[in-house]
Amino acid sequence: MGRSPYQWQHEPILYGWLKTGTHKWYAGRSEATIWNFAKPKKNSDHPTSKPLDLLAYPIKNSSQANGIVLPMETVQAAYEQAKQNPAEEMHFRQFRLNEWCNADIRWMPMDKWDVCGEDLNPEDYEGRECYCGLDLSSTGDLTALVLVFPPGPGDAKYTILPFYWLPEDVIDLRTRRDHVPYAVWKKMGVFNTTEGNVVDYDYIVAFIAKLTERFRIREIAYDCYGADKIRRDLEELGAEHGFVVFPFGQGFISMPPPSKDFYQFVMEGRIRHGRHPVLDWNMANVIVDQDAAGNIKPNKKKSTEKIDGVVALVMGLARATIGGGVAESVYDGRGILFV
Repeated sequence: MGRSPYQWQHEPILYGWLKTGTHKWYAGRSEATIWNFAKPKKNSDHPTSKPLDLLAYPIKNSSQANGIVLPMETVQAAYEQAKQNPAEEMHFRQFRLNEWCNADIRWMPMDKWDVCGEDLNPEDYEGRECYCGLDLSSTGDLTALVLVFPPGPGDAKYTILPFYWLPEDVIDLRTRRDHVPYAVWKKMGVFNTTEGNVVDYDYIVAFIAKLTERFRIREIAYDCYGADKIRRDLEELGAEHGFVVFPFGQGFISMPPPSKDFYQFVMEGRIRHGRHPVLDWNMANVIVDQDAAGNIKPNKKKSTEKIDGVVALVMGLARATIGGGVAESVYDGRGILFV
């Protein structure tokens, strides 16, 4: 507007109200369409910033004296929540502070996740009940299985035990291409390899069969996309070893509740993990989606690096919070007594 032949001395301000509402007006009938307010000096934040008094003027005319537009307690509560949750922070900045925000939300504060790390010995959990999440790769990618152990007597923490697979023939290529230390992790023994250049599902099923000899696997939740064969194999294995195979959707119906629970558990220190380097890497990579209702879920496409272990963890935790929270019935041991 400043480059037109005539220099503008006013700019329009648009305001409105809900379709279900009515236009409120609390000023007199002498208000004009041109308002005169002192222009702020140019600054680095905004070269054409507007004075706050200018913005307050129409708000005052459309607001009842002593009326509550938004309780300060509501703003304060949203602020405190935003400090703890990156997704809520973006929502607070966008809708309370009127800031433009990057749509990509990096999910996990890694300092909080790191605090949950402990030295874990898997042998200490042998014979314990657990629930699993299985995130399958399509061809030559990471496949992740995460065992989630519900809290035991006198314990409030969910324990996480992850396992990973990668095809042997792609390790060097993926190390060079992705600049991720797969070769180092292989030497450390923190993930398993399968022969060839694609993940061998038969090997994974056989591995799970061995795990059933050590841990009381109750359920395995899996992403049903492209998993028909391994699903049938796992169902046969489950019938033999006493666990259920559970299809788990990846959309906004299934993923947000356990994602929210998991985040809250991390904030409360109710997660115990063994500082697994691949899972730590996955956790730092997670970008989440958020819908209009504020629900969040991990997004593989937006996350520039792999998050398979986190997806498997969330699925396993979902089943553990349901199945692990149900105490065994007295009738499981003795049946019904008749008197």
